[in-house]
Amino acid sequence: MRALRRWWDETAGGLPATFWYLWAGILINRAGAFAMLFLSLYLTEARGASEALAGLVVGAYGAGGAVGVLLGGVLADRWGRRATLLAAHLITAGLMVALALSRHLLLIAVLSALVGVVHSMPSPAFVAAIVDMVPERRRSRAFNLQFWAFNLGMAVASLLAGVLAEASFLALFLVDAGATLATALVIASKVPETLRRPDPRVEDLRAGTAPRGARRPGLRTALTDRIFLTFVGLTFVLAVLTMQTSTIMPLAMRADGLEPSAYGLVVALGGALIVLGQLFVPRLIDGRRKGRVLATSTGLMAIGFGALTVADELAFYLGAAVVWTVGSMLAAPPNAQINADLAPPELRARYQSVFYLTFPAASFVAPTLGGVSLQYLGSAHWLVVGGLGLLAAVGHLFAGPPRERRVAALTRSTASGRTAADEPLRGAGPEPADDRIRTA
Repeated sequence: MRALRRWWDETAGGLPATFWYLWAGILINRAGAFAMLFLSLYLTEARGASEALAGLVVGAYGAGGAVGVLLGGVLADRWGRRATLLAAHLITAGLMVALALSRHLLLIAVLSALVGVVHSMPSPAFVAAIVDMVPERRRSRAFNLQFWAFNLGMAVASLLAGVLAEASFLALFLVDAGATLATALVIASKVPETLRRPDPRVEDLRAGTAPRGARRPGLRTALTDRIFLTFVGLTFVLAVLTMQTSTIMPLAMRADGLEPSAYGLVVALGGALIVLGQLFVPRLIDGRRKGRVLATSTGLMAIGFGALTVADELAFYLGAAVVWTVGSMLAAPPNAQINADLAPPELRARYQSVFYLTFPAASFVAPTLGGVSLQYLGSAHWLVVGGLGLLAAVGHLFAGPPRERRVAALTRSTASGRTAADEPLRGAGPEPADDRIRTA
């Protein structure tokens, strides 16, 4: 019993109550966010759209997602985290009801693009709120729990979606809207605003002493931050690797003569491993440097996907899935924590929005280039994927030291009451930050 209590304390203890309400909101939202998973099937079966037209509508949803993450980051820093989350979830619920009742394909396409925007808006605000309220030493466990809730919710959604889609597409959209509305109610009743507004007097003084023509910090700061963009680029590679499971791997398994049920089994195994094992990750990585953990995790993913070069049976695919899933599990906490560490306090949500752009970008690049690669290279495609992952693993090792110096500089700047507007972010400092993962 003591061992179980100690494990729970190390995994989930010491987190504020507000975090758990946000965590519950993420879980509820993801468990009910299944309607768009069946959008192409809904369009072709229920609305008579061609496959090409269905693809364009789904693409519009993805394009809206890229806009939504940037918009969500800007609004979360200006309006506040709570206001952005409430607006996004309430609008999403209304759009889902509208989609359920719409009959015209043009209207459905417009609504789908708008859903893509508001679906992506909460991501930067959720993470920025967690960073606002959770002490630095406990953020690793908070991000680990966030990743676990997201995947647990997706597992539940996958189970419910098939049942609802067979019963009624109308029910699919309406239940999704209900889950989104429930998340909004949790946030409205239990989550306070976590954004700390600067003292207007300090802002006036800073504006008066700033050089003429100087730019105020904003989204441009994140888009020109080289150390941060290096980290974003390495995360993009990881996202491209992850997207192989839902884009290229099904094609490779079909070419090997495996049935769709075999692909479903591989995906289910990955989801089960995350749901059952993610809570044990903090004990594995506690006290280790984030860059080395990310190098190890990316290396494991590279090995797992690279091994598919010689895969031709289900057992081999299942074994490789275990390897790359363990890699993705190890990557989740330090990835989120580094993203939080690199962001100046007043630009947290904007930095999150740039970070989250990697996922819609990867969802476009992975199938577009991966399909061509698989067609012309065959099984050697997986050697390319594995090699790309190994290069990213080495990149994490080289990117660690300058990132530590940046975090040290930001820590000193924040402690002295200055912001990104006062001090350029050069990534230099006489003392390196302690880059180890702390969950105590």
